[in-house]
Amino acid sequence: MERRGVMGRLRPTIEDVARAAGVSRATASRVINDAPGASGVLRSRVRAAVDELGYRPNETARALASGRQRTVDVIAVTYGTGSGWLGTHPYFSRVLAGMMPVVEGVGAQLQLHAVGPLEAAGVFERIAANTSLGAVLADVTPELATQFHRHCRRTVSIVPTASSVPGMEADNAGGAYAAVRQLHELGCRRIAAIHGPALNPCGIDRRSGYLRAVRELGLTDISLYGDFLREGGYRAARELLERDPGIDGMFVACDLMAAGAVQAITASGRRVPEDVSIIGFDDSIAAVCTNPPLTTMRLPVEEMAAAATQLLLQGNPAPGYRRQFPVELVVRQSTR
Repeated sequence: MERRGVMGRLRPTIEDVARAAGVSRATASRVINDAPGASGVLRSRVRAAVDELGYRPNETARALASGRQRTVDVIAVTYGTGSGWLGTHPYFSRVLAGMMPVVEGVGAQLQLHAVGPLEAAGVFERIAANTSLGAVLADVTPELATQFHRHCRRTVSIVPTASSVPGMEADNAGGAYAAVRQLHELGCRRIAAIHGPALNPCGIDRRSGYLRAVRELGLTDISLYGDFLREGGYRAARELLERDPGIDGMFVACDLMAAGAVQAITASGRRVPEDVSIIGFDDSIAAVCTNPPLTTMRLPVEEMAAAATQLLLQGNPAPGYRRQFPVELVVRQSTR
């Protein structure tokens, strides 16, 4: 039976690639699968033939040949929060919501991994060895993303990552900057911040956006680190208000922490937004469940996760590939 693609055209096979590159089928297979055993010159010839012919590996055939389930792996590195964070944090439900329709459309499944930083090197090697369609790095630092990418080229990150790792990039720094500017335009002059974990890539970018806005506006940096959890937001907000009772605005680097911050503000006898305006980040379910509902910066998590999965299904993403996603202000009742 002929193998036809869209518009009835014959799809190129690995034999076509081997013939065009002047190599054996085995050599072409090694290059396409990033396996050892082929010189740099041969690899260049095979990749040129792949590009010229528009060849895409048949992932179903790969999986059947190996006896492995067709899966996309979803990986998060946890820092002191434990694997329970994956089940309770709305970020991950949004990642899965974006990915599931894509994998269901090709008869594949998702496999979720929570990895501690100390065990990452060994675990990454095992995950990479068993990956069939590839891996989406949902919360992995640039350094660890580089390590994983060495083991598995079929990798896409949806958080800020190393220059060599393919990634979907949201404007985290620009979103935080816009949030602080918005609070300032509303009349806030003592604008505090609750940052994400110090090593978290999104947290780092959001912190840099806050600091840039504070410098430009001539404000004082009033901030603490949090943990992207409600409890951490509550503790940090309470401490900030004890340090500086004059705080009249607060930027919080995720909605869950912002929900905790609202609770701490109201527990202190202050009102939101009359006494303290607050802006979160993500536009997750936590934003609409908070009382009052949160003004927040919308992170397009579902769109980024879907785009990352689609890119994996197309074959090996090019090293350094980038697609940019904007972050948008969503106004609700937590700002005056």
